[in-house]
Amino acid sequence: MPLIALTELLMMLSLGAALGFFGGLFGIGGGIIVIPLLVLGFGMDQAVAQGTALVMMVPNLLIAWFRYSQRHPVAVKTALKIGVLACLTTWAVAHIATRLSPELMQTVFSVFLLVLSLRMLLQKPAREPVQERSPRSLRWMPLVGIVGGSSMGLLGVGGGLLATPIFTGWFGQRQTVAQSLSLALVAPSAIIALITYSSAHRVDWSMGLPMAVGGLFTVSTGVAVAHRMPEARMRAAFAWMVFCTAVWMLVKPLFL
Repeated sequence: MPLIALTELLMMLSLGAALGFFGGLFGIGGGIIVIPLLVLGFGMDQAVAQGTALVMMVPNLLIAWFRYSQRHPVAVKTALKIGVLACLTTWAVAHIATRLSPELMQTVFSVFLLVLSLRMLLQKPAREPVQERSPRSLRWMPLVGIVGGSSMGLLGVGGGLLATPIFTGWFGQRQTVAQSLSLALVAPSAIIALITYSSAHRVDWSMGLPMAVGGLFTVSTGVAVAHRMPEARMRAAFAWMVFCTAVWMLVKPLFL
């Protein structure tokens, strides 16, 4: 038994390291990769997969939030309002999500991946510099926390993917500021989501903790490698991977 346990531990550490590397390489977060892998590769319930993925995501997000806030500080009051609204929304939606049927949650998650991949594949690279827009009233900015928190609570991922374009496109924030605000939204929301999923017994800690430890050692390496590779090729490869995963998650129940 000790040998089997050690083998499983090393496998989870290695898996976490690989997922951490690819999460850093693609720059979109490990949860998008981890959750389908746990569902398709390990046969996990969708809710348990989302809860287990959060164990790995939380420390990575906190580290990223800390480091990003040092380079791109934002107004503490604004970040606090966004974070509080996001946490409250995450808490409410996660309580609902943990009570949904696994089949429905898997379908919702698959559709989310499908839309995300199609958006990435169809998005054309900007050839001309975009003219700066006058930002809209920033007093409505905290409401973005509701949008991001809903995604974090329901899917365990996607808060930053939804929030960042809103911060840049609607409120006219610079990309660096938008990403810093998104981390202020996603990091605390991930903690609330993890607590809620855990209280509903939707977390496999024996898998999540080793993956979290393994991922901490490789995220920075993935980011470093990403800066040496052609961005367009990397983006297309990731989009096709997400697209194929989403299609397989949708059609698998029809054949099995």
